[in-house]
Amino acid sequence: MGYKFKPNKGVLKRFRVTKTGKLKHEHELNSHRRSVRTGNKKRALGRPAVLAEGHSRNMRKQAGISGLKPNRTAARRALAAKKATAAAAA
Repeated sequence: MGYKFKPNKGVLKRFRVTKTGKLKHEHELNSHRRSVRTGNKKRALGRPAVLAEGHSRNMRKQAGISGLKPNRTAARRALAAKKATAAAAA
């Protein structure tokens, strides 16, 4: 019997996968000492950020979604739509 892959649950909790396979995450530096930071900095830290692609590849692999790459989903949907229109025309 082979090894059963177990995804890293911490990665799954910390990142959200977009439709194109990119990983969105919350910024660090938000837990305490916010009074030290400027309003612009606090607003920027409140918005989600996209993880760099090099790190995203590693995190996707740990989360068990390593096959998903940016824009792959969109490309597959476009192909499926093209097939559907061709089938409807035929």
